[in-house]
Amino acid sequence: MPRKLFIALLFVVTIGAGFVAGRVSAAQPHMVNALNHLRAAQKQLDIAETDKGGHRVKALQLVRDAIAEVQLGIDAGRR
Repeated sequence: MPRKLFIALLFVVTIGAGFVAGRVSAAQPHMVNALNHLRAAQKQLDIAETDKGGHRVKALQLVRDAIAEVQLGIDAGRR
């Protein structure tokens, strides 16, 4: 009887550890933080004065592209 209990407990711990590891990798706090910072940068660029020799517009496009890439990375990490 103790051997069966040990095996059952080991099984439950293994499944639980796999679940926790999956949740930690799915959370992706650094990617979410990067996404939040990029969105904040986009807002600042949106309200900045427009006369920047085209650099503000270029920066806005690059930030939008970065936001899209980070979002794709987060989505890929959830799979």
